Amino acid sequence: MAQTGLESMTAVDEVPVPQLTKAERQRLGKRAQLLAGASVSYNTVESIVAISAGTVAGSGALISFGLDSIIEVSSGLVILWQFRHKIPESRERIALRLIAISFFALATYIAIDSTLSLLNGDRAEASPVGIVLASLSIAIMPALSIAQRRTGRSLGSGSVIADGSQTMLCSYLSVVLLLGLVLNASLGWWWADSLVALAIAGVAIREGLEAWQGKHCCPVTPESSTCEDDCC
Repeated sequence: MAQTGLESMTAVDEVPVPQLTKAERQRLGKRAQLLAGASVSYNTVESIVAISAGTVAGSGALISFGLDSIIEVSSGLVILWQFRHKIPESRERIALRLIAISFFALATYIAIDSTLSLLNGDRAEASPVGIVLASLSIAIMPALSIAQRRTGRSLGSGSVIADGSQTMLCSYLSVVLLLGLVLNASLGWWWADSLVALAIAGVAIREGLEAWQGKHCCPVTPESSTCEDDCC
């Protein structure tokens, strides 16, 4: 069955394990940490701004967007934890499962928030700060996601790719936030952002299941014959 555009951009593809020298693996590992650090830093600021702006404007959509950013931070911290080990591959299975949990948390939050919004008839509220924040995320997050996924493929790391996929979901949620504001203001379609968000929640569940199953768990490197979990 052919994938939709949303699915194909967020799917954790089958990851071949490349033959890399120790120096190449260390270089890519440092890049993975830098990208994860950038994600954690940006999402920390984003969560503070979104929750503050949402509280001032009385916007549940913005507050929920800020809570999503906190979940994104947890995913980035998992990557930082994994690549602080001298053999990051040995933590691949654990990292994938922790990221899977963050995917499930993200899907749960989206599903509950969107369903309550539909049932209560909550309308997305305009906020200049929120519009600027969502626009920045739309500009920044796709590029960050692409860099994370490319690094993950070069490393043969499913966890890095999964983190990049979650970053892309953040981009989609930014679009949903703006879409809801525009459609509500121009056409009165207050329910549009909730319906699109529910579709994104479905994709997040699929991503979480793939990560939890560990289909893309990479073996340990030739430098070591042991690992800390059952990824071998």
